Amino acid sequence: MPAMSSRVSNILYLLAGAIAVAAVAGVLALSSDHTPNPAVAQTTPSPSTGEPASVADIYRRVSPGVVYIAAGDGSGSGFVIDRDGSIVTNDHVVGSSQQVSVRFGEQSDPIEGKVIGTDPSTDLALVKVDPSDVEGGLKPLQLSTSKDLAPGEPAIAIGSPFGLQGTVTSGIVSALNREIQSPNGFPISGVIQTDAAINPGNSGGPLLDGDGRAIGVNSQIATNGANANSGVGFAVPIDTVKQVIPQLERNGKIARAYLGVSTSEAPPRDGALVREVTPGGPADQGGLRPGDLIVELDGEAIRSPSDLGQTVLARKPGGTVDVVVQRDGDRQTVKVRLGDRPDQVPDQQPLG
Repeated sequence: MPAMSSRVSNILYLLAGAIAVAAVAGVLALSSDHTPNPAVAQTTPSPSTGEPASVADIYRRVSPGVVYIAAGDGSGSGFVIDRDGSIVTNDHVVGSSQQVSVRFGEQSDPIEGKVIGTDPSTDLALVKVDPSDVEGGLKPLQLSTSKDLAPGEPAIAIGSPFGLQGTVTSGIVSALNREIQSPNGFPISGVIQTDAAINPGNSGGPLLDGDGRAIGVNSQIATNGANANSGVGFAVPIDTVKQVIPQLERNGKIARAYLGVSTSEAPPRDGALVREVTPGGPADQGGLRPGDLIVELDGEAIRSPSDLGQTVLARKPGGTVDVVVQRDGDRQTVKVRLGDRPDQVPDQQPLG
């Protein structure tokens, strides 16, 4: 089982989504194309100025836009983001399916949904339904931003844990900028941690703020062995959704930059410590070595492996970057031409 970081190696990380899916892992990375999608952007509200809403009020308002998704032998959750029928869910919920069954409300009949695109590196997928098939019309969720979140803020999850559609749980944002593994084995950075109860079947459903706006997509849970909630869940930030979904709508997939290293933290120093270098990969060809401490990439400070992952994935394959490292007590700059990320991490190969 993949570990979130070198500091937590005895905890398992499970996909919190498709009930029939075996325990593995899954979640984040920034895309290289930042073109906004008007259909998504128009759902982003201005900051709330009223009194905090109750969880019951938020549930009544938001739950009509949260759906149950069945794909193959598994199931999960999803939520509507525009009036054109766009639904966000997890890559591991839809799997290899091209068509899925979508249900709005426990009493409604399932309708057909088409899988428009998937991105295993962020564990996100885009599903479309015909708005005319939805009884009562579509009710998109409002999208907030994840960049201004702080630990301790309210967090509310709505989804279908164990197939129980329309379940709501609440808690707080427990931590930010966590790093876990995506379904294709690469690390995902910048993940939101929450103690709102998330269980198998919650994957793809929204994590909401205290105003009922989506701040993330529930994706994983941490467990000591039981396939159930232990108070540590993870969600893909909504800012990543806003970057990834428009590209999936246009192209069905995303080309991502690849450095070819595995790294860890090196306290008390800031930076990303290179543990392994993929033989023949971009970092290897550029001259990076195990033991190098990466502290800067193209002028951006690297304080952690999470910083490195997000900085690399904000660039395009084929571009050359200046990587500043601490090596043998000296500060050196190494030029690396970024490659194309493979579809899957090869066995026993570095992740970054």
